[in-house]
Amino acid sequence: MDVMDKRREEIVKLTNEEGSISFAKLKEHFPQVSEMTLRTDLKKLDEQKRIVRVHGGAKSVQVVIGTDDLLGRRNVRNKEAKEQIAQKALSLIKPHTTIFLDSGSTTTALAKLFPDQPNIIFTTGLSCAGELCHLEKPEVRIPGGKLNRYSMSVCGYSGISELESVNIDVAFIGVTCYSRETGFTCGVAEEAELKRMVMRRAEKNVILMDSSKIGTRSTFTFCDLKDVDIIVSDDNVTGEMKERIANAGIKLL
Repeated sequence: MDVMDKRREEIVKLTNEEGSISFAKLKEHFPQVSEMTLRTDLKKLDEQKRIVRVHGGAKSVQVVIGTDDLLGRRNVRNKEAKEQIAQKALSLIKPHTTIFLDSGSTTTALAKLFPDQPNIIFTTGLSCAGELCHLEKPEVRIPGGKLNRYSMSVCGYSGISELESVNIDVAFIGVTCYSRETGFTCGVAEEAELKRMVMRRAEKNVILMDSSKIGTRSTFTFCDLKDVDIIVSDDNVTGEMKERIANAGIKLL
């Protein structure tokens, strides 16, 4: 395998591990390679259907075709950051409140730490429900919908309809990507619609997002900074992003 082939294999590996990757991050990873060469690499890998070229970088094929990334792979990616986020988010959970837990690996990390106290918890994440079933005091409800076997979640218009009359105190929302241009995004249209509806019903909207999601974009926008009350992330958020969050009047944990 020559140098070019090794580099392209590495690009595919990085893209699959991250789900999506920015061109800037690729340049950092290959500092000796010209921008023109990297763009050619992305073009060829896209033609081979090994990655999907997007504006500003590349996406894993699994993300683009609508699986929104495989949960098993997300569970091991940035694991320490997700655990840190979950620990921080615990302070926002009060007893005798109604909670929405979105699907995803970061919300699953929070479900693992959820206190055994009286709450009504709605979750679309089967992995979250699996963690919560060990608790005795919360009442756990799973809205109806279609199973996404890749992300171990349910979503669909039956679940959206079911949640339309629920008054939620705190909604913990998972994120596939965030960029200044597109806001908070995910890869499944029905899931984006469910997130939007839940956020309209919630008194407080909390975004759980590890810093690797910043500067990436997916297909469907479900909200922007102005729609969020609190962002919980790890300690690697850039100064620029911190400033953007502060300027929007959002609390960052």
